[in-house]
Amino acid sequence: MKPTSVMGASKRLAEVVIQELAQGSPTKFMAVRFGNVLGSRGSVVPKFRKQIQRGGPVTITDSRMTRYFMTIPEAVMLVLQAGVLGSGGEIFILDMGEPVRIEELACQLIRGMGYEPNREIKIAYTGIRPGEKLYEELSFNAETMAKTTHPQVWSLINGRPGDLEEFEADFEKMIRFAIKQGSRDVVRDKLIELVELVDNKCFSGSGDDIAREQVAATK
Repeated sequence: MKPTSVMGASKRLAEVVIQELAQGSPTKFMAVRFGNVLGSRGSVVPKFRKQIQRGGPVTITDSRMTRYFMTIPEAVMLVLQAGVLGSGGEIFILDMGEPVRIEELACQLIRGMGYEPNREIKIAYTGIRPGEKLYEELSFNAETMAKTTHPQVWSLINGRPGDLEEFEADFEKMIRFAIKQGSRDVVRDKLIELVELVDNKCFSGSGDDIAREQVAATK
């Protein structure tokens, strides 16, 4: 939530589109939010393993960084459960447990491969990249988590922008402006601006402020 990158912004906009398409549609449109899947494409674990096999260092952006993790079987099972529970238009959130410090995950992997962290395999800190967050937010403060019949699947009750045509107009306007400027930076900034606009409509008056200081990190 409160995305500071193109990937995060596109995910949030996809939720809005799915919610609006579900209104009056015979098709059941639903979205599921969850954190990182261990061993999946793009997972940090294979990267750490390769770095350890090469003798290090294992690179971490910041010692304070945390992420939610679950295994591939857990993620698949819970996403399928959410599909069964949904009637259309819901946003589900999976119980991810407690967030894990990336530094601790790296240390566990180093020890698991028979080495001692920072003695035999060094850990190097590279600094937070533009658009990267120290921690994950799986919901807004204004969203209410409602129980479902499955103990690890929750349903989020939130606001909606209410006018898909207006949203589409804003999106098309953003695309035309970005194409005219011919800049990837402009596309990224306009995309995040659109997410801010949509979320301000969804949570107007809720006290949920868009994290502008984090958005600034992407520029």
